Amino acid sequence: MNQPTSRKPDLLGRLGALCKGLPTIRCAIVHPCDVESVAGAHEAAKAGLIDPVLVGPQARIAKALDLAGIAGAMPIIATEHSHAAAARAVAMGRAGEVAALMKGSLHTDELMGAAVAEDGLRTARRMSHVFVMDVPAYDRLLLISDAAINIGPDLDCKRDIVQNAIDLAHALGITAPRVAILSAVETVSARIPSTVDAAALCKMADRGQIIGGRLDGPLAFDNAISPEAAQQKGIVSDVAGRADILIVPDLEAGNMLAKQLSYFSGADSAGIVMGARCPIALTSRADPIEARLASAALVSLVAVAAAKAAPAVKA
Repeated sequence: MNQPTSRKPDLLGRLGALCKGLPTIRCAIVHPCDVESVAGAHEAAKAGLIDPVLVGPQARIAKALDLAGIAGAMPIIATEHSHAAAARAVAMGRAGEVAALMKGSLHTDELMGAAVAEDGLRTARRMSHVFVMDVPAYDRLLLISDAAINIGPDLDCKRDIVQNAIDLAHALGITAPRVAILSAVETVSARIPSTVDAAALCKMADRGQIIGGRLDGPLAFDNAISPEAAQQKGIVSDVAGRADILIVPDLEAGNMLAKQLSYFSGADSAGIVMGARCPIALTSRADPIEARLASAALVSLVAVAAAKAAPAVKA
């Protein structure tokens, strides 16, 4: 198996390097009513990652700015409360007034409730969350999905989860990401439905229903990230042992896996919602400045990639 290393993770440094030379995007910071949210937005602006606009109750935001010592540094769009802030920010994203959203001090379900509403940020694809992790014992960035939005995804939802993760990998410069569809075993069994879904997803990729990545599954976690484990099991695969993306069977598995990597392995992480009209960074109220900057870098990379891929509008 891969042996642990003493390498210090540096997700922010790796993402920041990818952002060099990119245009700064306008980003709505939704309900930033604590010091951490406004300080993170301010530092992200200083780093040239985003041009933040703060959306929420003006008095509470002003107090947070004052406590952070950065009063007057960023524009404010005043709303009455957190629900109104989420609705206003989503409307700005839908209208193209901002290229990304970043969660402030409101609950995730408030922001995502507005995003998934009929008049929100829906596209033809299901929204899903992707963790981007720099794990000390792994030699590449590792994407894990979905660990925050879709609780028990069916096959069609998993197809969108996979495609969203591939699109994010492309924005990170991974041109042909290796996608491991995880289960408890590496063989297909009707008794373990996730193995059947994994096999179906691989065939969907063969038929062009999923594009831009190389899929294999079902794969157990060890076979997905350890070349030695894959070799011992006799798995011949371009993905096994070298996965860039791990697709988990359900939210519970993904959430536990991501948090284990953070707390047991000391991994750096940042999270982003894909599949919406614009990327959404779901920061945690406990996130340090570095994690908030990494999230800002993520939405910047995705927004710029989306703008480049958009068809030109004729005058």
